[in-house]
Amino acid sequence: MKLGKSNWRTYWQGIQKEWLVTNGIGGYSCSTIIGANARRYHGLLIAACNPPVERYLTISKLDEIVCIGDTEHSLSAFEAGGVVHEGYRYLEEFSYSFLPNYSYRIKDMYIEKTIGMVYGKNITVVLYRIIGGDSVSSLRLAPLVNFRDYHHTNRAHYMNFKSEYNNKTLTVTPNDSDKRIRLYFSEGQFKSSHNDYFYNMEYAYESERGLDYSEDHYIPGYVTVNVNPYEDKYITVILSLDEQLEEADGSVLINKELERQKRLIETAGYSSEFLQKLVLASDKFIVYRKSTGAKSVIAGYPWFTDWGRDTMIALPGLTLSTGRYGDAKEILYTFSKYIKDGLVPNVFPDGDFEPAYNTVDAPLWYFEAAYRYYKHTKDREFIVGVLYPVLKEICEYYIKGTKYSIRMDSDFLICAGDEKTQLTWMDAKVDDWVVTPRHGKAVEINALWYNAIKIISEFALLAGEQNTFYESMSENIKTSFFKEFWNETRRCLFDVVGKGYKDSKIRPNQILAVSLSFEVLEKQYAQEVVKVVWKELYTALGLRSLARIHEQYRGYYGGDRYARDGAYHQGTVWTWPFGHFVVAFLKVMDREIIKNVVPRFFEPFKDHLKDGCIGSISEIFDGDEPLAPKGCFAQAWSVSEVLRAYVAFMEVEDVIFSNG
Repeated sequence: MKLGKSNWRTYWQGIQKEWLVTNGIGGYSCSTIIGANARRYHGLLIAACNPPVERYLTISKLDEIVCIGDTEHSLSAFEAGGVVHEGYRYLEEFSYSFLPNYSYRIKDMYIEKTIGMVYGKNITVVLYRIIGGDSVSSLRLAPLVNFRDYHHTNRAHYMNFKSEYNNKTLTVTPNDSDKRIRLYFSEGQFKSSHNDYFYNMEYAYESERGLDYSEDHYIPGYVTVNVNPYEDKYITVILSLDEQLEEADGSVLINKELERQKRLIETAGYSSEFLQKLVLASDKFIVYRKSTGAKSVIAGYPWFTDWGRDTMIALPGLTLSTGRYGDAKEILYTFSKYIKDGLVPNVFPDGDFEPAYNTVDAPLWYFEAAYRYYKHTKDREFIVGVLYPVLKEICEYYIKGTKYSIRMDSDFLICAGDEKTQLTWMDAKVDDWVVTPRHGKAVEINALWYNAIKIISEFALLAGEQNTFYESMSENIKTSFFKEFWNETRRCLFDVVGKGYKDSKIRPNQILAVSLSFEVLEKQYAQEVVKVVWKELYTALGLRSLARIHEQYRGYYGGDRYARDGAYHQGTVWTWPFGHFVVAFLKVMDREIIKNVVPRFFEPFKDHLKDGCIGSISEIFDGDEPLAPKGCFAQAWSVSEVLRAYVAFMEVEDVIFSNG
């Protein structure tokens, strides 16, 4: 993907597109296509001190100045003190082919920069290629150092560093820490700045979110690299936190990462360029968790950690659709060890604390992920020996009741929560304000419950046990589900059923009654649901969380925490339900409609891969046109569900076209 000057005619246009590189342990490097850090989460090295969490910004960026004769030309773009610095004026091309690459030109001199990370280590590699012009010139690099939690900002009067340069390596030590930030320069002369600071870097995205948006960075000094006329040379800069440097050649490190990514494409086996890009996007979310010694899934960048619900929803697309069966097995096994009172962890916190279990749907999504794994691998030994006992335990707790008032009612449907709790995925809560109350019997929870009982019934037979109890229960659930949730007036499903009320708001949750492995609705009603969702909720980039016809609909996601959370599930477009919409569409719609319409569903995502975070898919979008990307710029379940849905369509397409 190549972008040119038409994408950064102004600073504000230039910061609309971002890039992300990850290291497989929760650390990452990210910025904008013009090199301006516009978020507090932007930086060359955000290191995961306790993988994949405890993430710290260590190196914000390298301030780059080119000297030709007596004239200085700054390549750096940033906003400070209300003034925009336009180093991007020298930028001629930004490309993203596996890794981000910048191409600058100053008069007759060319500078290229590629950024990558070392997989499994808190190391960022910046590789420069310089082609000199007619004059003697130089490149001056000044690192902007920090050491703070990635959720916060920092000020100079809180910083206390000491630095030392020796044998091409600059070591910076935060005095209140035993950590060592190291910067290796393959060549150049170092000059200390004697504790200088970069003041008031401003982050436009944080300002928009009503958060602290200005901070300072420490400048320990700078390195100057001389360039002879027409000289073609490479310069390596390696940034690390508490890592041993085993290879100092940036070209070698970059090529090693390129080969790793190419192997991922080979393993997945897709010839489609669209799918290949999604395979690479998927890789960024699969990480190693130190506390469990196994793989997990980062829910989204730049600020989420690993969440149980997100992991189980994303697992089929991220791992099974990409041929990473070993990772899928490892993730399922890890979560099996954290089941407590029949519940799957909602979130592993940013530190060594007890996971939170406040979710009613994550355990039920665990069934779907396990079943999808079995359908792909036929790994009977793992299912029967490891997962089946755990899944039975979850069922038993849901039947008799567990925490957060989660229990099966007398009609065999699952009831959960109260007016103070948020247990479904629509969980926005600001202080004591529950934005989208959904306690009682939620439609997707009971679709998942039916699906779970059908799956445990099948696994019982796999284990050589009788399944009559589960089969009988599934029939009772199915009967009660239709009785309670079918909305004859609107020809779709109620969203929540409670004592004395039925919520008729049109939301995307009902699509799960059709899309899961075992659909709880008969086809004639399932088709009605799909049509209503298509007409009322579908947008080019996902499903609205609430239909526009309702007075509580909010079409813009932005502003402070109250404004954002007030819109989060009240009209904001979410991509992850799109995958279930497509799968449901493929199940119930006529062949000609599928053939003519479904390919159109994916075209906007092909365009979006060149917007927001280049090569990935955003968490959410405004409900109103033009559907501006919001939230996390790269979201696991957004990527996974578009990938999974496209693979499902390809399979159906093969059948349709092979049969004429």
